[in-house]
Amino acid sequence: MKAKADAPDVDAEKLFDKYWPMVLMRCRQMLGDDAGAEDAAQEVFLKVLEKRDSLNAEYPSSLLWTMATNRCLNVLRSRAQRGEKPDGNSLLERVASPLNIEAAIGARTVLRKLFERHLESSRTIAVLYLIDGMTLEEVALAVGMSVAGVHKRLRALRKDLRELEDI
Repeated sequence: MKAKADAPDVDAEKLFDKYWPMVLMRCRQMLGDDAGAEDAAQEVFLKVLEKRDSLNAEYPSSLLWTMATNRCLNVLRSRAQRGEKPDGNSLLERVASPLNIEAAIGARTVLRKLFERHLESSRTIAVLYLIDGMTLEEVALAVGMSVAGVHKRLRALRKDLRELEDI
């Protein structure tokens, strides 16, 4: 892949030195364990090295925040597919785990059906906005979309969620 003509050169070492603490904090927030967070954060920077010729690092903190979020979502998804029992320490697990088992199963089923209908990036938008508390502007910058586009995606998610809850 060719680097974008207007994109600044990606210096992976400088990005690592400057943004490692932020990426690690993000991974700890989402995964809830230090070892898993360090592994995920390292994988983010390995991906930066691997894709450095094609990355647009005009907004490096947003790029790395999004990469870390996506990596952690993949880790959580993989854990669930392997049947690993969540430890309840991660932010996502605490938010998404009601005490009632039947309610938890129902909520997971609804969320699975909801996200099957939407692009993967919609899940990232939902996490950044609803879980992390980022503003629409911050989410738009992080995912490389317009504020109107982010708002439209969130509106579509809410509409589909209401439909699924009525079923």
